[in-house]
Amino acid sequence: MKNLELIFAHNMTEFDPGAEIGFIASWDLESVPETVEVRLVWNTSGKGDRDLKVVKTIRFDSPAANDQRDVTFALPWGPYSFSGKLISVIWAIELVALPGRHSIRREITVAPRGKEVVIG
Repeated sequence: MKNLELIFAHNMTEFDPGAEIGFIASWDLESVPETVEVRLVWNTSGKGDRDLKVVKTIRFDSPAANDQRDVTFALPWGPYSFSGKLISVIWAIELVALPGRHSIRREITVAPRGKEVVIG
């Protein structure tokens, strides 16, 4: 079984910039990974080149094959999550077991009042 999960309290995924967010990173893998990482990232989507920025990484070295960990990130003040006609900025939390390609990604919104900015 290969199962990775990110569990947010009350399934909340909309946050103010600067907020501290907490969640549970859980994994159930067939073999013991060398490391498990939780990453706070943002990327652009739309026309032009795609940008990806890893803002923070928490690394769990020598983890068990089955485990769960409480994780806390302090969100930065920007850039805000936004959607535009040409480009969007998307925030996410990623859970990655290494080596290998076991990973999941859960998108979050980082903007005032937790509401994505829409640019017409």
